[in-house]
Amino acid sequence: MQQYNFPNKPNFEIAFSPKLIYYGLAVIVLLWLASGIYIVRAAEQAIVLQFGRSMGVSEPGIHYHLPWPIETVEIERVHEVKRVEIGFRTIGVEPAPRYQPVSREASMLTGDENIVSVELIVQYKISNIGDYLFNVSDPNHAVRSVAEAALRQVVGRSAIDDALTEGKFKIQTEIEDQIKEVFKLYHMGLQVETVKLQTVSVPREVDHAFKDVASAREDREKLRNEAEAYRNEVIPHARGEAEKMLREAEAYKVERVKRSQGDADRFLEILKEYQKAREVTETRLYLETMEKILPGIQKYVVESDGKGGGFLNVLQLQKSTSGGGN
Repeated sequence: MQQYNFPNKPNFEIAFSPKLIYYGLAVIVLLWLASGIYIVRAAEQAIVLQFGRSMGVSEPGIHYHLPWPIETVEIERVHEVKRVEIGFRTIGVEPAPRYQPVSREASMLTGDENIVSVELIVQYKISNIGDYLFNVSDPNHAVRSVAEAALRQVVGRSAIDDALTEGKFKIQTEIEDQIKEVFKLYHMGLQVETVKLQTVSVPREVDHAFKDVASAREDREKLRNEAEAYRNEVIPHARGEAEKMLREAEAYKVERVKRSQGDADRFLEILKEYQKAREVTETRLYLETMEKILPGIQKYVVESDGKGGGFLNVLQLQKSTSGGGN
């Protein structure tokens, strides 16, 4: 059996010096200490946690905290406006926004027991980073739950006509107030920016019936407006005519009163004269009456002397304007 002689293997020996160990430990410690440096950017806030307890809030800038596991830091964009969608989801924005309905969230009952489909957008941002991190476990889910509960509660006590027409703004305002109230009650550290009803519609199965109702409502409003216009035209005219008649009646009353007073005064004057000379007054009244009842005729008054004589006293009441007389 042949034997082979192999060359001797090299003998590698590494000599570890205590200084190298110290240098290595020093580098590790420095890296560990350097891990406590953190940067808070603009529109952000940070909160330092020491074994889970808050040690304060850091504003934008360069800061330092004791390295993990002693202290940790949570950074949030407090000025970023976040968005929650109820009843739909945005699935794309390019080249045009695309939405996907979520019927489970959108369908609900109104106060008069009609089914409507509602889509709502809630925009909010962080107002207190401490409350946001410690009082809410899942902020996005919590906001969605609060918004959906407020939406169902407000729509559930509103009539369908209000939800579909002019009552939308009032419903939107009530939803916003309720969300703000819940945020404040549970110290969620959130601030509502905008609450907007995207759409309020009826199910497709009854959509045509609601369109007929809407058309009838528009016709009703049109007729009502025409009636209001006619009333606004007729009533002022009638009031003007009534006022004119009242004024004419007042004038007629004043005229009749004045004329009656004048006749009464004239009668009293005649009475005074009559009491002074009754025969003369009677004769004058007789002659004036004859002049009135026989106008346009030449008249003569013949009076005898009362002794049966042949001479007559003739009084010509009217001068003759023609060649002959009566």
